[in-house]
Amino acid sequence: MKIGILPLARTTFDVPFAEENLAAMLGALDASGHDIVGPRALLCDEEATRAGIAELQAAGVDQVLILQVTFTDAAMAVTIGAAFTGPLAIWAIPEPRLGGRLRLNSFCGLNLASHALGLNGRAFGWLYADPAGDIAGDLAALLAGARPAGRLDPGPAPAATPEGAAIATGLRGRRIARIGEHPAGFDTCAYDAEAVKALTGVTVDALQLDDLFSAARAAPADTARALRAEVARELTGLDAVDQAELDRSLRLKLGLDDLRQKGQYDAFAIRCWPETFTEYGGAVCGPAGMLGEARVPCACEADVYGSLTQLILLQAAQAPVFLTDLVDMDAADNTGVVWHCGQAPMSMRDAQVPAEATVHTNRKQPLLYQFTLKPGPVTFLRISQAHGQPHMVLGYGEMLRRPMAFTGTSGVVRFERGAGAVLDDIIASGLEHHMALAYGDHRDALRGVAGALGLPLQEL
Repeated sequence: MKIGILPLARTTFDVPFAEENLAAMLGALDASGHDIVGPRALLCDEEATRAGIAELQAAGVDQVLILQVTFTDAAMAVTIGAAFTGPLAIWAIPEPRLGGRLRLNSFCGLNLASHALGLNGRAFGWLYADPAGDIAGDLAALLAGARPAGRLDPGPAPAATPEGAAIATGLRGRRIARIGEHPAGFDTCAYDAEAVKALTGVTVDALQLDDLFSAARAAPADTARALRAEVARELTGLDAVDQAELDRSLRLKLGLDDLRQKGQYDAFAIRCWPETFTEYGGAVCGPAGMLGEARVPCACEADVYGSLTQLILLQAAQAPVFLTDLVDMDAADNTGVVWHCGQAPMSMRDAQVPAEATVHTNRKQPLLYQFTLKPGPVTFLRISQAHGQPHMVLGYGEMLRRPMAFTGTSGVVRFERGAGAVLDDIIASGLEHHMALAYGDHRDALRGVAGALGLPLQEL
């Protein structure tokens, strides 16, 4: 076959490491016996990707293979899927869990693409495998169409329970402030305020980032200093970060407090990048962790359904909730890695490791938390819109005591089912890339919530 390739990447990740992995991917493809055509360099923006699409269209390829070398949003995956009528596949790659930065975040790119392609009804095949490993058989199966994503739909809504009905009733009248719009290509974070209200009775108000930035800048200097002193008692290394950027970051916490008080908000969904870095000059990750510890959920990337999910899990767990990305799955080790830049609630820290102040790995600004998650049972939840059908996704596992996988706040989890089976379900279901996590087993209560809300249920 004539296989057309499109190697997608972003320059905010580790470009030299991405180029090493691309070279290994190309080597494996060249050894496959197929005619490999298309760009052999990283496509790091829309213009370059559209030029690559035109090149493949002119070549008349039999199949298109997206090489998901680093994280990218799903916009180009959807564009590629619409530009070709033939078979489409995505190859994403793991990276070593060495305790350093998340250098590629390739899996999250696959996760966003699977959700967006599912919403668009576009069939695709997929592979998540190290190009330097024994890849020939899996790659041959992918190119032969033997690794389709398929479609996994949820089962029926379970029966309501008194506890579930109480949690569902308790949502009515709650308020979420969405601050800024979700980034382009993040179909996972799209929402309809009327649909949210009809389902749960929760109101979503649309605020602007400038509302937050103005409130942060207006915070009194003595209040900001007091917050810094409080944070210094929890984190090591606070003096090592840029102090002006740290002050701006802490003021975002005070700005969120101000908005919460004035609007009587129960949760936030915040467009956390790039403007908090490029226009304001400080990270909202640490402040989001502080609010999470105070049981005021904050969702990244203006993910309103992520905030809604957190509100539900918070009521079931009666404990802080962490909205996290799943960034790696290792079938051989039977584990996955949950991670977010640095915003897990402090009570989730493994007491055997310190909590450190750090900077965003891509944007290099504070304040972010850094620690590994404590061992113990954990419940995962997502109120999902995958395939255009509102439903509940529920998972369960055990957080293990392992060395830090990646910088920020991360943990290694062993799911109740095998990691390979869970991975297959995530891709086939088109699940969003954010899931809420709380310690403990809260599945019975959440099944009852699904029943009370009339939500079909999928268990990973």
